[in-house]
Amino acid sequence: MASSGAITFGVLGNLVSSISIIFLNKWIYVNVGFPNISLTLVHFVITFLGLYASQLANVFNPKSLLLWKVVPLSLTFCGFVVLTNLSLQNNTVGTYQVVKCMTMPVIMFIQTKFYQKTFSMQVKLTAVPITLGVFLNSYYDMKFNLLGSLYAGLGVLVTSMYQILVGAKQQEFQVNSMQLLYYQAPLSAGMLLFVVPIFEPITGEHGLLQAWSYQALGMVVLSGIMAFSVNLSIFWIIGNTSPVTYNVIGHLKFCITIIGGFVIFRDPVTTNQCVGIALTLAGIMAYTHFKTMEKQEEMQRTKSIMQKV
Repeated sequence: MASSGAITFGVLGNLVSSISIIFLNKWIYVNVGFPNISLTLVHFVITFLGLYASQLANVFNPKSLLLWKVVPLSLTFCGFVVLTNLSLQNNTVGTYQVVKCMTMPVIMFIQTKFYQKTFSMQVKLTAVPITLGVFLNSYYDMKFNLLGSLYAGLGVLVTSMYQILVGAKQQEFQVNSMQLLYYQAPLSAGMLLFVVPIFEPITGEHGLLQAWSYQALGMVVLSGIMAFSVNLSIFWIIGNTSPVTYNVIGHLKFCITIIGGFVIFRDPVTTNQCVGIALTLAGIMAYTHFKTMEKQEEMQRTKSIMQKV
């Protein structure tokens, strides 16, 4: 286990990188106009370069995998990152962040319907305040638009599928998140190389190869570095802290991002939106509390069985 100082540094690093990438991306969309899918492509390339440097520094050890088996995961990886970025581009920061929380109820529905996984009633009931909160926030959002809602909804669906697939593939391949991402990132970047020319200009105004200013390029590269830092710090936190710590960090990021959207981008907010945000946060906190308690109880039962054997 890492020292308390190292844990503090790792937690702060995750907080800063996770929040910074949202605000950086939003700033790039609003003030620079850098093409969305191209920005995702840059993120994937920088992430792979960072992972390559990390494995050289023995942060993790790559595991040999068959590329074709990682293709479905890479496709959903492309979809979830591109769609969530499009949601951020077309919605307020607050709505973007709140709608993402629908991932939890959607994952529960998919796993129950198609994977025969069961959830306790108390966990299922947490979907009620989350869903109601997301609805209230979106309905009373003064900047509500159908395109942004479409991207947000599709983003939630593809993100849910991606998270389920990641869990399955990690078990199937017996790898950790960094070992899997080491293959995902370059494969996904290669896929986007074929997608970018179809949906976005390559040259000319707002094209990938436009003569961007040094400031714009600097922000794009910094955004890519933050994207890699998020993945690295999450991997480190999961390996060196408890699930409770990880979930508390998630709640803190949620609150800071919501507040930051109002302060930095002057996103308007109504009283009903505040109620919706509070309901969503309460649902998330209840979900993580119940899941953590159930996991601890399961570990205690397993320990008792092992002691009797």
